[in-house]
This record gives sequence, C-alpha cells and structure tokens, in this order.
Amino acid sequence: MNHFFKIILFFFITTMCFAQPSEQQKLEERKAQILKEISENKSRLESEKKKEKSVLKQIDQQKQLIQLRQKLLNTTAKQTRLLSDDIYLTQLEMNKLNRELKVLKEDYEKMIVKSYKSRNEQSRIMFILSSESFLQAYKRIQYMKQYADFRKMQGEEIKVRQQKLKQAEINLENSKKEKEVVLAQTEKEKQELEKEKQEQERLVKSIQKDKKKLAAEISKKQKEAKLLEKKIKQIIAAEIAAANKRNAEKSGTAAPKAGTAEANKFMLTPEGKIESNNFKANKGKLPWPVEKGNIFQKYGDQPHPVHKNLTVHNSSIEISTEKGSTARAVFAGEVFQIQVNDNNRNWKAVYVRHGDFITIYMNLSSVNVVKGQKVSIKQKLGTIHTDSSGSTTMKFAVLQNTTYLNPELWLN
Repeated sequence: MNHFFKIILFFFITTMCFAQPSEQQKLEERKAQILKEISENKSRLESEKKKEKSVLKQIDQQKQLIQLRQKLLNTTAKQTRLLSDDIYLTQLEMNKLNRELKVLKEDYEKMIVKSYKSRNEQSRIMFILSSESFLQAYKRIQYMKQYADFRKMQGEEIKVRQQKLKQAEINLENSKKEKEVVLAQTEKEKQELEKEKQEQERLVKSIQKDKKKLAAEISKKQKEAKLLEKKIKQIIAAEIAAANKRNAEKSGTAAPKAGTAEANKFMLTPEGKIESNNFKANKGKLPWPVEKGNIFQKYGDQPHPVHKNLTVHNSSIEISTEKGSTARAVFAGEVFQIQVNDNNRNWKAVYVRHGDFITIYMNLSSVNVVKGQKVSIKQKLGTIHTDSSGSTTMKFAVLQNTTYLNPELWLN
C-alpha cells in the first residue's frame, strides 16, 4: 500500500511539474498582451492631452489604464503563486530523490562489501561444486549471474537518480530566479499604478474647477444615452409587433393587442422556444463579443468618476479593444436590424435575435452582415469604430424582449 502511495505521489509531482511551464507561458502571453494595451492607452491619453479635448475623455482613458494595470498585477500575482507551487513541488521531488539515493547507495555499499568478501574465484567455484545436484548447480550459476546483473543495474540506477537530482536542483534555482524577477515586476507595476491613480486625482481636481462645463458635458452624454436607449426599445418593439403579426397569420390566431403586456413580448414558435432556452442555458458561458478587450464602463448605475454623489446609468457595457478589431456574435441567431446613426455614418449597430433574447453590437464603422441573415457563434458582424484619438470601443447590450439585462453576467 505504501509503495502504491509513492507511485501516485510521483505521478502527481511529475504532472504538476510538466503542467506549470505551460501555465506560466500562458500568463507570460497574457502579460505581453496587457502591456501592449497599456502602451496603446498611454498613447491615446497623451494624444487627448495634446489636442486639449474633453477632460472627461482623459479621465475615461486614465480609468482604462488603471484597470489594465490592475489586470497586469493580478496576472503577476498568479505567476508568483504558480512559481511558489513549482518551488514547493521541486523541493518535494528533491527530498524524495535524496531519500531514494540514500537507500540505493546503502544497498549498493552492502553488495560491494559482500562481493569483496566473496571475491575469491575458488570460493565461487566451490559454491557451484558443492551443489547436491546438477539442477542446484545450474540454479547457483544463474543466481550468480543475476546477482552481477542486479549490481550493475543498481549502479546505473544511482547514476540516473543523481542526474535527476542535479536537474531538479537546476529547476529549483531557475524557479527562484524567475520568482525574483516577477516580484520585482510586481513592485514596479504597483508604483506605476500609484502614479496613474495620482494622475487621475489631478485630472479630477482640475475638472472640478469648472463645474458648469462638467455639468453640461455630463448632461449631454446622459441625454445621448437616453435617446439611444429609447431608440433601441422602439426598434425592438417594432420587431416584436412585426414578428407576432407574422406568427399570428401563420398559426391563424390573433396577435396580442397593442398596449397589453403580451404585446411587448415575442410570441415564440416551438423553434423559437428552443433557441431562447438554449441561449438562457448558456448564461455565464457566452464568448466575448470581441476577441481581446476589457470592460471599462460597467452596466447599471455607476458613480461618476469625478462627482461620486452623481450616478450615471448605463444600459450596456463598453468594451475597450484594439484598433481594427471586429465585433462577433456571442450566440447563433438572426440579424433583424442594422441601425445607422444619421448624425454619424461611422456609428452603426447590429441587432441579433435569439428567440426572445436580443444582443446588440454598437459603435461599428462597417458591418459584414445584412438584415435577415442567420449568423453563427463567433461570426464576424462588423469592424469596431476607432475615433480620432485612437480609442476603439464597442457598446454591447443584452435584452429579453424590451428589458435590459446585465451583459457581464452572460459572458464567460
């Protein structure tokens, strides 16, 4: 039973040691991506400062920078934990190898002493000749041969264990050095994060001097957001009415009367119910609507970055991503509307229906789909718009009928 436990422990240690580098590599790749995003955000922030654009825009971008820096710190913290685990497991392996090596050396020493005592060729011959039968003599010859082979094998096993121990020592030293580097990086990133928070405070203080301008800017943004929210609800309500009318004509039943609660909901066909249930079953598992990005404007009522007593409402989330990035469908469905902003032709939105659920992808400069087109999961819907400061952001909304839902709760 003890031998079986040792085998299980050996396989556990071996598996963990092989798994660590792969996980470390993923974290390094993630760090490189975050650092790239930080660099891009810094460039955009500097561009905003030079152009003397809205201070609110600068605060937004400073907020993105702080979020990215925090993500980087979280990644380095994971790396540190993994390296600590790696060091611990390597130390366990070294302890095990040292114990095994000690036992092997002791056994080998005993064999050498025994072999030395019986090294006389005559005594070996006498050992064979003193056999009572030919069969016994044969067995004794075989025994001596096996003993010599075993002694040779023990010598080789000691060499193998010594090599493994040497490699484990090298691995341990490398892990310790790597951990020191990661800890130094973490300390540096903490200092950078503190600087960025101080810069954000400076921006907040500078903007508080001109409260009228700030209030006007906030009011304008909230008005635009409410108008957009109203327009979205109108588009969806029109689609519900049209879809219910089509379904009623096919089934020979009456469509819900206008003004009733049922009139604000999709009349689902059996296929539509399946689609809706499938979408609902994947809550928290849906892929992101962009390949790479981070959320910098959350859903719901959020405190204003300057005046904490002022609440700003968001009916969607805003995702910052790389220039040239595309929006992609989070689930299979059908495009039922492509919205274009009359005041800004670079602003487009794609509406995709999934039973009685709807996903909306906003701030696209171009679209790759048409109204009525069936789309599959992760299919490209369009290119996300990049503004004059180099900022590439997309608004993403999830609704059930005309009710807004928190998109973050649906994404993986």
